[in-house]
Amino acid sequence: MFEVIFMHIKYETEGVCAKVIEYDYDNGLVCNICFDGGCPGNLQMLSKLLDGWEADKIVAVCTGNLCRNRGTSCADQLAKSLIKIEEEEKALV
Repeated sequence: MFEVIFMHIKYETEGVCAKVIEYDYDNGLVCNICFDGGCPGNLQMLSKLLDGWEADKIVAVCTGNLCRNRGTSCADQLAKSLIKIEEEEKALV
């Protein structure tokens, strides 16, 4: 069985104002979320609200949230980064 202990993630976004999302991923938990760019007040609050959540819960809540006519959002990009981690973990098993 494959188990991730700790990773610091730096994810380059696509189609949103925030250019990078950084966070710590520790055995399925997400902490210390930081958005570089974007709407500061909204993203600071989002970071505080999601701190310590399980990755799959963040994916369930954030996937499909859209900003304007972009087809994505900063929250959706966070979910996409977590989905990518989950896919990579499954590939290693």
